[in-house]
Amino acid sequence: MGGIAEKMLIDAMDALANTDITLAHQVVATDHRLDALQHEIEEKAILTIARRQPMAVDLREIIGAIRVAGDLERVGDLAKNIAKRSVKIELEARVPRAIIGLKHMNDFATELMKDVLDAYAQRDIERAHAVWERDVELDALEDSVFRDLLTHMMADARHISLCAHLLFCSKNIERIGDHATNIAETVFYLVTGSTVPGERPKGRQEYDVEAIGGATP
Repeated sequence: MGGIAEKMLIDAMDALANTDITLAHQVVATDHRLDALQHEIEEKAILTIARRQPMAVDLREIIGAIRVAGDLERVGDLAKNIAKRSVKIELEARVPRAIIGLKHMNDFATELMKDVLDAYAQRDIERAHAVWERDVELDALEDSVFRDLLTHMMADARHISLCAHLLFCSKNIERIGDHATNIAETVFYLVTGSTVPGERPKGRQEYDVEAIGGATP
């Protein structure tokens, strides 16, 4: 599931950046495979609990698998949403600069996903905790993209429709970072049997249109 979700995320952004409608449809179609795998994992987990009545570490492993599968399924949904936006904006005026920030966000989110899945496979809580802490960097990137897209919209009304679609895409990518953080917390739970101490790092700020131009929100 992790490999499929990562590829969907990469392909969705390629489809958006290159206006590749065929690739976008492939991403949408792939989501069905991810959904089927999630259902398979959940069914096997339930059967294992019913038949084996696992306890302690074994039970945490099963609960962890269910949690991770759920997060990966949601990542696939978010990648699918980006791909669908690619189809909707096919005929919109191009604003190449507006895509740059999104690609940077997507690369960062993909890196977080890869690192957290490696941490899950290796039961590496230090690597998982690093992902947990770095999510604020993705939030900061989203804030930057938000400002940039609003600037494009205010500069030329013809860009409003395209940039509105891209704003939804940036929110989808930010949510993917949240799911990577969820998986990081699951890794910590698997290894230690407890939750990550403290609250999730918070580094984001809320911006509005009046914040554009240097005003402090």
